[in-house]
Amino acid sequence: MADTVRRPGWGTIAAIVIALIILLSLGTWQVERLQWKEALIAEIAARSTAAPMALPDVEAREKSGADIDYVRMSATGHFEHAHEQYFFATDDGEVGYHVYTPLILPDGRAIFVNRGFVPEALKDPAKRQQGQITGDVTIKGLARAKLTEKPSWVVPDNEAYKQLYFWKDLDEMAAQAAVPSGKLVPFFLDADASPNPGGWPKGGVTQIDLPNNHLSYAVTWYGLAAVLVVVSALAFRRKPS
Repeated sequence: MADTVRRPGWGTIAAIVIALIILLSLGTWQVERLQWKEALIAEIAARSTAAPMALPDVEAREKSGADIDYVRMSATGHFEHAHEQYFFATDDGEVGYHVYTPLILPDGRAIFVNRGFVPEALKDPAKRQQGQITGDVTIKGLARAKLTEKPSWVVPDNEAYKQLYFWKDLDEMAAQAAVPSGKLVPFFLDADASPNPGGWPKGGVTQIDLPNNHLSYAVTWYGLAAVLVVVSALAFRRKPS
């Protein structure tokens, strides 16, 4: 007796339709995410290349709830080098640190400046005295928002008692530097690549790298939807025996 070939029943049809709706919805969601990510990348590019904003303007922006990340800005004050903090980092494969130093503003408040990278051998400030600028300076760079918590459980805990950090905990840096919370500007300033006397720290270390894989994700979901349609159509074209 010949095998009986049956066309898909109503239950199968319903399952196919539901699966197709889900796949198309996921593809459309990724297209929407793609548009959002492209707009965000364009906005950050505009912020980071605009004329520097004065610190009070950036503070007003932050207080209004607007995003300050990567806003180009400037601040004037003097460095308190005795309270340097060190964020573990690499530069072109070389292990070292980003040096975070309180910049004391004319009103007595402090903003932590990421002055840039130093290799492990130059962590000790005594080995880079020419770079320890004294007197009032104006630092230009990019504002960086404060982190509210450790980015991931895989990130090691900070060793603040050693002034060593694996994630940028502004409040802990301030505590170690004896900066009262009421005197702390609630975000960082990453110094630009302007040459530093003595060469170290080397500024301009900010990385603006926003992954944008949403197009490939959308193609994947839409592709799976297309495969489902083709397979289903072939199943329906079979002639029952």
